[in-house]
Amino acid sequence: MSKKALLSVYDKTGIIDLANGLMESGFQLITSGGTASVLKESGIPVDPVETITGSPEMLGGRVKTLHPFIHGGILYRKEEDQGDVREYGLPGIDLVAVNLYPFKEVVREEHTLQEAIEKIDIGGVALIRAAAKNHERVTVAVSPSDYPDILRELKEHGEVTDETRKRLAVQGFQHTADYDTSIYHYFQNRYLGELFTSKYHIIGEKMQDLRYGENPNQRAAFYRTEHTSESSILKAKKLHGKELSYNNILDMDAALDMVKDFREPTVVGVKHNNPCGIASGEDLREAYMKAYECDPVSIFGGVVAANRPIPEDMAQEMNKIFLEGVIAPGYLDGAREILMNKKNIRIMELKDWNPEPQGVSFAKVAEGLLVQERNFKTLNMDEVEVKSEREPTDEEKRAMEFAWKVVKHVKSNAIVFARSDRAVGIGAGQTSRVDSVKIAHMKSRSDTKGCAMASDAFFPFRDGVDAAAEAGITAIIQPGGSIRDQEVIDAVNEYGMSMVFTGYRVFRH
Repeated sequence: MSKKALLSVYDKTGIIDLANGLMESGFQLITSGGTASVLKESGIPVDPVETITGSPEMLGGRVKTLHPFIHGGILYRKEEDQGDVREYGLPGIDLVAVNLYPFKEVVREEHTLQEAIEKIDIGGVALIRAAAKNHERVTVAVSPSDYPDILRELKEHGEVTDETRKRLAVQGFQHTADYDTSIYHYFQNRYLGELFTSKYHIIGEKMQDLRYGENPNQRAAFYRTEHTSESSILKAKKLHGKELSYNNILDMDAALDMVKDFREPTVVGVKHNNPCGIASGEDLREAYMKAYECDPVSIFGGVVAANRPIPEDMAQEMNKIFLEGVIAPGYLDGAREILMNKKNIRIMELKDWNPEPQGVSFAKVAEGLLVQERNFKTLNMDEVEVKSEREPTDEEKRAMEFAWKVVKHVKSNAIVFARSDRAVGIGAGQTSRVDSVKIAHMKSRSDTKGCAMASDAFFPFRDGVDAAAEAGITAIIQPGGSIRDQEVIDAVNEYGMSMVFTGYRVFRH
């Protein structure tokens, strides 16, 4: 009995070479629809599916391969099912090459509901699952990139090896799982509009293997989990430098999140996922110099992000220190060439700049996944509640607003000292809020007198206000909500400060 291959692919890449190679290895080709047409036009003899099933394609092509002869020919086992094979005359299908309608690609573009529905593949998914299930005997191929290996093994061994069939079966199940998840998310969003349904499905598309994770003893890879129009590290093009590391990706992602919150020219330096300096200016060079001056020690070896194309004069300043990487919407004049004088710096470009945050964030815990909406909330200074006897001045309000934008990106407990256009001191990641205040003061490189202070959560005691007063802080913005709020308010009034409550906190763990 001759070997048979069923070919039914949406993506026709490499299908002619595969068909020719299979014929040279003694395969009879069974094909359907468009695949049959392409192969016939190339002069390759094929047997249409209906010659096996005895049934024509129907319902506009919706039903082609859903037939006992096809699935029986794929699913029968070598020994247990020989009686049924003989009784029903099942064809022995030894190889299945199938890939599916591009559902994800369709729904990313302008489309109607009916267009999306018609791109839900039924028969193809069933063929892939059947072949992957019976991989002891059947080879399944869902990617044109696997065709050369299949043909090479057939030529060298006369069959596809057991190891390769197992690997291809896993790819088959991956392919259908990814496909089903895309369909599920589409209809979940369209019909339910509910993010947190009873089950959360996530599929990642591997973008690259990484040299290592947070530390050299940890393996790591980089996956895309969402497709949105937002500017992200996934959409950035590397123009120069070493490959991105796990930590580079985390820091660049954090840096992008920060500068996307600002509409004026803004630059941030990030180290270990925390800002070490962030500022706005009339132009990017001015913003960079202010950000650098916040903490010129910590920015060394960090990454820099800007929300405008980087000009030559900013690049000249950046080139004076060691940086792991830089990411921006572009590079003006000779800025790129200047930065490339440093051999290893990663220069990343994000041409399509869309700062609007979308999607969700994930955190892995033992045997679980935490999923949350990203922090889309923006501050409206007209809606804050003044809790002090003294109203904040206009300059203090601008400084509060700047500090609040920054503090939501700093690891908790988070404190930011700021003026209206720059961070002056940053206290991050402490288990005690008063310690974060003291660290923000200690790390400041310029006079903090007259600065505003932002706290990502309420002050549980007045000691944070006392420490702020020692630093010369005159205005405080915080969520409020402590049982000791009055104690904190009294301390603020005692020092003649102004203080506002936002009514919501901005923890970042």
